[in-house]
Amino acid sequence: MAELVYRPVIGAARTMFKALDLKIDTQGSEHIPRIGGAVLVSNHISYLDFIFTGLAALPQKRLVRFMAKESVFRHKVSGPLMRGMKHIPVDRKQGETAYAHALDSLRSGEIVGVFPEATISQSFTLKSFKSGAARMAQEAGVPLIPVALWGTQRVWTKGRPRNFKRSHIPVTIRVGEQIEASPDQYAGAITRRVRDRVQELLEAAQRAYPVRPKDADDTWWVPAHLGGTAPTAAEAREAEIRAAGS
Repeated sequence: MAELVYRPVIGAARTMFKALDLKIDTQGSEHIPRIGGAVLVSNHISYLDFIFTGLAALPQKRLVRFMAKESVFRHKVSGPLMRGMKHIPVDRKQGETAYAHALDSLRSGEIVGVFPEATISQSFTLKSFKSGAARMAQEAGVPLIPVALWGTQRVWTKGRPRNFKRSHIPVTIRVGEQIEASPDQYAGAITRRVRDRVQELLEAAQRAYPVRPKDADDTWWVPAHLGGTAPTAAEAREAEIRAAGS
């Protein structure tokens, strides 16, 4: 079936990134299979992470179907685009429907993108991973592919204004080797292995990142354990709890 929406959207994204002069450094795309199903598992630090994760698959000529919250599909602008790109809506009250949809996509040879932290990490460190990605890979008989993003939080993240100026922001993307999801293993153990690998890739992306904060006011995007002023993981959790209760 022709991709009448996805490819033009990719073109528009690339044009926007060129206008912003983003410096995108991607390594490891060869680990993404050219044919067959797979689950891409990425950290989540920005509203635009699905675009950057999808870009990592393009060298292999693959399009990624992302699992995204159902409200995005109800939006008058993003909704038709998301449906046209065959992304997968997730209603947290009826998660089994999205799960079945993702399984069908994997079994038909598609690549499905998952952010197992579920929400953006405001500490810019890894939160705990939900086991759905591992379970899907097990049931569909496909590999998991770990991905780490760094720098995307500087473009647009939760609690910060969008930076759609020509700021020359570097974005680092690292893709790891495939991880098999054996059906005779505990999904939680596979999930821990995937999270550990994403953590390794994230640290590699941070080490490779070519710039540092310009001054004290520019340290917000650096995690606390690396000397920045982003909230700690504990502080970010407390803020999420307060927001959920308000």
